[in-house]
Amino acid sequence: MKHPHIDREYDNELKELRQEIMVMAGEVKKMIARAVQSFISMDTSLANGVTALEYRVNQYEMDIDERCLSILARRQPMASDLRFITLGLKMVTDLERIGDEAVNICERVIDIGSHSLANFYPLISQMAEIAQSMIHDAITAFIEKDAKLAKKVVTRDDEVDALYVEVINKLVDYMVKENVKQGFNALSIAKVLERMADHGTNIAEQVIFMVKGKDIRHSGESS
Repeated sequence: MKHPHIDREYDNELKELRQEIMVMAGEVKKMIARAVQSFISMDTSLANGVTALEYRVNQYEMDIDERCLSILARRQPMASDLRFITLGLKMVTDLERIGDEAVNICERVIDIGSHSLANFYPLISQMAEIAQSMIHDAITAFIEKDAKLAKKVVTRDDEVDALYVEVINKLVDYMVKENVKQGFNALSIAKVLERMADHGTNIAEQVIFMVKGKDIRHSGESS
């Protein structure tokens, strides 16, 4: 029989892990918001500032990985606790990659410079809004253990994919008639946003597994 103080220590370890993941997620959401704003306003100064956040996010990933592995080794968790900790390991990888994608947007903004891509702002901004919403809701679903919200995130991925196809079609014409380099930069930003949405979907699918113990990846199931 476990001693009560050991149970309390274990509970505190899980709470601290959850809190650290939430802090990392908050930093990643800042990176996304600033990266998107740097594109909309073509603010290279703002774009340069996003890279400072990347270091913190990378450090969080390493610290959380170490914390998860330590708990797994010392506590040998079972059932829902095991799913939560393994989700933590996977989730921070997705969050770190989302942060990398935010940096990619900023690099494209710096390359674009003062060149106007205003014709594509509405579509790309719409992609950014949905991708940001998906990531926010996926993180909220994790925090609140809300499988229904996670399922809604999964279904929204198709919206981003459809917008991405629309952006491609318009940018191909733009690159042929006007500017290949700048069109490619805009296309790269759209692709980054599409990948961000995929990472949000990954997190949401993992939340469903954590809550329900049900793996819906590759099943085509979203409800």
